[in-house]
Amino acid sequence: MEYGRALRADISAERTTPLIGIYDMYSASIAAQHYEGFFVSGFGFAASHYGLPDIGYIAWPDMVAFVQRLRMAFPGHHLLVDIDDGYVDPEVACHVVQQVERAGASGVILEDQKRPRRCGHADGKQILPLEEYLDKLQLVLETREDLLVVARTDATEESEILRRAAALAATDADVVLVDGVRSLEWIRRVRDVIGDKPLLFNQIAGGKSPRISLTELTDLGVDVAIYSTPCLFAAHTAIDTALAELKFADGRLPEVGDGGVGVRASTELLERNISRHHPPTARVSAPAPASAGS
Repeated sequence: MEYGRALRADISAERTTPLIGIYDMYSASIAAQHYEGFFVSGFGFAASHYGLPDIGYIAWPDMVAFVQRLRMAFPGHHLLVDIDDGYVDPEVACHVVQQVERAGASGVILEDQKRPRRCGHADGKQILPLEEYLDKLQLVLETREDLLVVARTDATEESEILRRAAALAATDADVVLVDGVRSLEWIRRVRDVIGDKPLLFNQIAGGKSPRISLTELTDLGVDVAIYSTPCLFAAHTAIDTALAELKFADGRLPEVGDGGVGVRASTELLERNISRHHPPTARVSAPAPASAGS
C-alpha cells in the first residue's frame, strides 16, 4: 500500500485532516476507535518509552520498531512520525527515513532544531543555519519514495519565521509546519507566505499555540492538524485519579459498571488489532476470561 499517497489524498481534501498523538500500542488501540490517523509524537514516545522529557533522548531504532508494531496492528491508519532533527547527521536522517518508510510510515516530520533540542512548545530552542537544514531536507527528499515529508521550522523571531516558512515552501517537501505559532494572526501570515503549499498546525495542551477547532482551522487554510498529547495527558489524569481512589478505598477495586473497562472490554479492544488482518469470517477471538473467583 502507498501510505504516503493515501495521506496526501486526505490532506488535499477541503476539511482539515486531524492526526491524533499516541504514545504506545494501547493508546493507539483506543484512538483507532475514533480517528483514522495517528501522529507518532516524540513527546509521547519519550515519555512512555524512556520516562524522559522530549529533549533528544529518543534513539532512532526504538522509533522504527514502534512504527513497525503500529503498522502491524493498524494496516489502514495514517502514521505521521516525528523524527526530530533526523537524529543529527544528514546520512542518519536518510537512513531513518528509509527504515520508517519500509516499516509502513505514511510520513515524517523533520525539524530545523540543533542539539540540545527541545519540545516545539518549550523555551530555549536553537535552530540550524537555514542552508544547513535545507541541505539535510533535500537529501531526505531525494531518499524517500512515497513517504510524505513535513518540513518544520522552530524559529521564534518573527522575520525569521516568515523567511524560513517561505524557504521551506519552495522545496519539494509536501507540507510546512511552523511549530509554536502563538496566534490566529500568525497562522494567517504563515498561510500567506507559503502560497499553495499544504500547512500543518500542531496543538498541545498547555502549549504556546491557541486552542482552535477543526472548523476554525479549515477556515484559516490549515490542511492538517496534529494533536500531540491528548492520549498521554488523559491517561495521566485517569491513572492518577484511579490510584488515588484505590488508596482511599483501602485497596478494594471498584465495580465495573455499564460502559466501564474491565478485563473483558480490554481484551475485546485488543482483539481488533488481530481482526483487522482477517476477513470477517476468519477473525481470531481470544478465549473468554475466567469469571471472578474461578
